[in-house]
Amino acid sequence: MPSIIRHAAAVFLLAACACAFADVTVEAPWIRGVVAGQSSTGAFMTLRSTEATELVAMSSPAAESLQVHKTAMVDGMMTMEPVDALAVPAHGSVALEPGGLHVMLVGLRVPLRPGDKVPLTLTFRGADRRESAVTVQAEVRDVTGAPSHGKR
Repeated sequence: MPSIIRHAAAVFLLAACACAFADVTVEAPWIRGVVAGQSSTGAFMTLRSTEATELVAMSSPAAESLQVHKTAMVDGMMTMEPVDALAVPAHGSVALEPGGLHVMLVGLRVPLRPGDKVPLTLTFRGADRRESAVTVQAEVRDVTGAPSHGKR
């Protein structure tokens, strides 16, 4: 009988741990196209999570580094400041969009052409301090942000 109780307790603990993992989805990721000579650009998307989590790291083979930036008006000038971590609330979402929070691809390693697909790996840390990564393919749009509609 004690082994049945231990087994039941183990199953319960595993179920409880499974509930603690955030189910993060990344919706509509895209990257603004660049003009010749430009070494950075922005990426935009919506992050959704079933549990409270935070975006703590990002990477892509297309850039030396990725950073979350927030845009703010300071003394009548638009500024961008890096953000160390980006909180995503439980059962909520965070929009990363032009003119607001966004991801900067810094030190571009390859030319980005409209219609290209660029892998972005986003690492999230839950309340339990466990990390999980989500990799998405972000479509490169033109410099205005207009969808490419399959054009290259």
